[in-house]
Amino acid sequence: MTDLPPLDPLRQPLLAHLTELRRRLIWSLLAVLAGFVVCYFFAPQIYAFLVRPLAQVTEGEHRRLIYTGLTEAFTTYIKLALWAGCFIAFPIIAAQIWMFVAPGLYAAERKAFLPFLIATPVFFLMGASMAYYFVFPLAWKFFLSFEMPGGAGTLPIQLEARVSEYLSLSMTVIFAFGIAFELPVILVLLTRVGVLSSAKLLSFRRYAVVLIFVAAAVLTPPDVISQLSLAIPLMLLYELSIFGARWVERNRKPVDIVDEKP
Repeated sequence: MTDLPPLDPLRQPLLAHLTELRRRLIWSLLAVLAGFVVCYFFAPQIYAFLVRPLAQVTEGEHRRLIYTGLTEAFTTYIKLALWAGCFIAFPIIAAQIWMFVAPGLYAAERKAFLPFLIATPVFFLMGASMAYYFVFPLAWKFFLSFEMPGGAGTLPIQLEARVSEYLSLSMTVIFAFGIAFELPVILVLLTRVGVLSSAKLLSFRRYAVVLIFVAAAVLTPPDVISQLSLAIPLMLLYELSIFGARWVERNRKPVDIVDEKP
């Protein structure tokens, strides 16, 4: 009967991993809670920031946002504070994920994955900024173009937007653009770990274009301007991912399996 190999002392038992995971989740939830509390006190300022694109499009007109339920404005502020709190807590959450994963990686692997951790919030902010500064003004002008003045025997069509619907739409679009702009980070990371390659990305390009337009139709408001505003940058980011994959393949070095973990 052959002897079993000795257990690797560097490998933590399952219970230790679960304990560590619980610790990281608690810190992440506390970060979200702290961000929520802070953002709730600044909810009027956050609301003013999100409503500014609509106010600028309708500057000089008498406009207002309404709420039709007694608790609607309060619950909307709660959702707004939670949404903004998640934004503030994102760096802490990313750090907790990194601290949970990093002990299981070799030094060379940690060095390779760290740039992706830094690039994630950068690309997310790029997508969110594009939604706020470029897509919102164009989309809001498009939707307001459907207003009609009243006439003899007819009634006018005028926007009386509910505050909860407007903020939900704004937050959803910003979040969708931020997530969509993570495409090159995800594809290059998958190339780095050997799941994808630049050749596979090239061969999948025609299907990627179709999937990008489908995602743009689902994630954006139902107008051509918003959909193209997301689809075109995503196609450019996909091409950027191909160049990034090639760069990773040229510079990839085999990981030394005897590299010690600290």
